[in-house]
Amino acid sequence: MLLTILTYLVLGSLAGVVAGLFGIGGGLLIVPVLVFTFELQGMSPEVLTHAAVATSLATIVATSISSTMAHNKRGAVRWDIFKPVAVGLLIGAFLGVKTAGQMSGPWLQIALGCFVILVSIQMALNLKPDAGEAAVNNRDLSVAGGFIGWLSSIFGIGGGTLSVPYFTWRRVQMQQAVATSAACGLPIAIMGATTNIWEGWQHPAMPEWSAGFVYLPALVGIVLTSSIFAKVGAKLAHSLPGPVLKRIFAVFLLCVGLRFLLTNLV
Repeated sequence: MLLTILTYLVLGSLAGVVAGLFGIGGGLLIVPVLVFTFELQGMSPEVLTHAAVATSLATIVATSISSTMAHNKRGAVRWDIFKPVAVGLLIGAFLGVKTAGQMSGPWLQIALGCFVILVSIQMALNLKPDAGEAAVNNRDLSVAGGFIGWLSSIFGIGGGTLSVPYFTWRRVQMQQAVATSAACGLPIAIMGATTNIWEGWQHPAMPEWSAGFVYLPALVGIVLTSSIFAKVGAKLAHSLPGPVLKRIFAVFLLCVGLRFLLTNLV
């Protein structure tokens, strides 16, 4: 058990550094590594991918609170945008967990692999949407939030990979887009984690020390270190060659995505 906890502490550290370096949620790193770790632990293939997604969402509750408070102190969170988006995020996150629950473990890995590959291409090529119309109503924001929440809860991420480009497209200043995106991670994580706990409650394939699909030792280990090391990553972002590191991480994501696809399709 000690070695397991140490593994999750290290994973939390790496996820925090990645989040700080690239301004993306640690879920893109946490979910794949948890999948591999749970496989090594001998967790049932029936539930290990669902457990990785659920545990990642639970960790984002803590990291999102910390990140949002820091951004809010700088007055960067656009609460006027957040409120209508949050309505859609909550509904979308609930539906996303329900969607994932209808998928077998292997098919969820295939979907995750496709998503990770798309993100790796976006990172490697630094693809960004052109600015769209600045004017937007609450209905459009809620609909966009629903789509972001749905995809994010399926893949166990805080939504920054999707919400930052969306806010940028809506001509929100980048600093405000990142800050508001950090706040958006909270409703996704709370609804996603809570629904996963409910959906997986007393599932016979889950190991001891689980709350539904959330594996508590992993949750504790990751939360203890991820917030601390996010600050380290943020500092490194100002001293290391960002584009090069981003491409290296993109290659890592591409390898992870291909591994998921080849393992389950071949």
